[in-house]
Amino acid sequence: MKIGDLAAQSGLSPDTIRYYERIGLMPLPVRDGSGRRDYGDDTLRWVAFLEKLRDTDMPVRERLVYARLRAKGPETAPERAALLRTHRERVRERLLALQAGLDLLDAKIEGYERGEIR
Repeated sequence: MKIGDLAAQSGLSPDTIRYYERIGLMPLPVRDGSGRRDYGDDTLRWVAFLEKLRDTDMPVRERLVYARLRAKGPETAPERAALLRTHRERVRERLLALQAGLDLLDAKIEGYERGEIR
């Protein structure tokens, strides 16, 4: 698939894809006979994973560490798992904080609906 196809299917802009390649988050793609980037389905899956990491606020520097480890091969699986465990714990902590905020909002809304304005 060409960069426009990858962009359409991933939701990223072509500029973002090029940026990810430039900084090392994505491996450089093969080029077709005309020199245009040519991506496989594995790239689409990788980009989807990267976006989940971004959506959960993993810093770019940590995504870069993960990408570099991935590029080194399966022997880095323990290091990648450790990186993901650390990130998962931060996500869980954030979810707890968000839930506490949501609970407070619910209580305030219920108070207003009962006419208790404070």
